Amino acid sequence: MVAWESMAIASYFLVTTDSKSREVRQAGWLYLVYSHAGTLAIAGFFAVLTQASGDFALRALAPGEIGRGFAFVAFALALFGFGIKAGAMPLHSWLPSAHANAPSHVSAILSGVAIKMGIYGIVRFSGWLPVPTGAGWTVAALGVLSAVLGVVFALGQHDIKRLLAY
Repeated sequence: MVAWESMAIASYFLVTTDSKSREVRQAGWLYLVYSHAGTLAIAGFFAVLTQASGDFALRALAPGEIGRGFAFVAFALALFGFGIKAGAMPLHSWLPSAHANAPSHVSAILSGVAIKMGIYGIVRFSGWLPVPTGAGWTVAALGVLSAVLGVVFALGQHDIKRLLAY
């Protein structure tokens, strides 16, 4: 969690390198708020795992070890927290403004590292839980929604960095 939050704070300072512009500052604050909301959700995910398993070990839980309610709540928190960082379509609002207002090399880091960490988190946590009914379809639907709407929004952009963000 310390490394995750350090990544968020460092990215905020990188996005707001040109802090003289009001639009850049707004993009940075939007990114920071979304990142902290995602961090809180991920911390809640870890708290649910700890409550369900009775220890602080990050490990796969057996199907009988966690109840269906705990599994659903853990899945929802993890998907929300990691989905924000991954830029999943309903949670992506920070992404176009952060990419468009950040320097080009920072946009590359956000695309190449930060967003992929969200995707990695989704893939990694799915192996820890006995997956709730419909979880696979939920993740697939978010992926399709992100792909289709990302293309639709990108078609309406004239700023190349914002277009690439979508």
